[in-house]
Amino acid sequence: MLDLKWIRENPDALDAALARRKAPAIASELVAQDAEHRKVQTDLQEMQARRNEAAKAIGKAKSSGENADELIREVADLKSSVQDMEGRERELAEQIETQLAGLPNILDDGVPDGEDEAHNVELRKVGEIPSFDFDPKEHYQLGADLGLMDFETAAKMSGSRFVVTSGEIARLERALSAFMIDVHTLEKDYLEVSPPVMVRGNALFGTGQLPKFEEDLYKTGEDQYMIPTAEVPLSNLVRESILEEAELPKRFAAHTLCFRSEAGSAGKDTAGMLRQHQFAKVEMVSITTPEQSADEHERMTACAEDILQRLGLAYRVVVLCSGDTGFGARKTYDLEVWLPGQGTYREISSCSNCGDFQARRMKARYRLKEGKGNHFVHTLNGSGLAVGRTLIAVMENYQREDGSISIPQALVPYMGGIEQIGGKQ
Repeated sequence: MLDLKWIRENPDALDAALARRKAPAIASELVAQDAEHRKVQTDLQEMQARRNEAAKAIGKAKSSGENADELIREVADLKSSVQDMEGRERELAEQIETQLAGLPNILDDGVPDGEDEAHNVELRKVGEIPSFDFDPKEHYQLGADLGLMDFETAAKMSGSRFVVTSGEIARLERALSAFMIDVHTLEKDYLEVSPPVMVRGNALFGTGQLPKFEEDLYKTGEDQYMIPTAEVPLSNLVRESILEEAELPKRFAAHTLCFRSEAGSAGKDTAGMLRQHQFAKVEMVSITTPEQSADEHERMTACAEDILQRLGLAYRVVVLCSGDTGFGARKTYDLEVWLPGQGTYREISSCSNCGDFQARRMKARYRLKEGKGNHFVHTLNGSGLAVGRTLIAVMENYQREDGSISIPQALVPYMGGIEQIGGKQ
């Protein structure tokens, strides 16, 4: 959520920021609502003060035997007026809150302008794209041929965009999760957390999924949702708290299942595991001071890259343009891994700096070591990595002509010493 005081003082800057996201100008309307709201608050305070004075005067008049009828009528009129004014104050406050909740984050100055993903800017490529002396298959073909990946049975019990993995493919998926969480927690200073995968609406509001993206969520009760990403519970660990500056940065990592309805993705990636309703992901979240967040963004991205490098997977890093940057992010780096079966790079991680946007919604602050006052923290989140997509990448990049799959050396210990799936051992 944006700072209303900043909007009041910088209306043109707000509209310019919204224009970068192709969103309509709203500053004049919001500033006018804010001015009316503040005037109503002032009038209400004056009216309440006068009502209190008149009520005291009634007591004095009665104790001295004076006629208090006029004061009594005034208090009755003021009571009615105060009630009307309180209603108007609440109405205006709710209107402003709704407007603010719908505004996207202000983009970092370093974010390139552009309409959509076609205008994202490549920063670097890492690793060599593998060459094959045969036509590489896509992961779902490899999995089906091995008899270890079943989409039809999953569809019978759950519908489309689900899969049943079994045997060594299921073990490989589990090995990837364990490998990722071990690297991040044992080497990269992230604290492992096992959070709930069901949260209340206020947690999703805090990280920006509600109210704007409700159609993408699975709602299980009156005010309960399945998480679309562990970013939600991990970020909300500091909700409504005041941290000490010396505690920052705080770093959390979790391996969880995630659930997305994929609303609006009809016809996209219908074959295979690329776009599932249920998937596993290792998520990283950092809580920092404003001065730390830019460097932490680079560090977090490097942590995600390290997983790809250890797995020997070729990838590229892109910075998202203004038209492709998410609602709550100031700046986002995407990691895109090479998939031989498709012959292209596909997203496997997004690492975003949200500034104080989520912190304002969550009321998460920190206390300065020196100086007075509390300040909003900065929050960052990143996939480290999406487990299902990493499984796809390993299967496709390490496939052999006979349909077997080599195991990356980093994963062999997690596979109990197994060095390949299928084929002659």
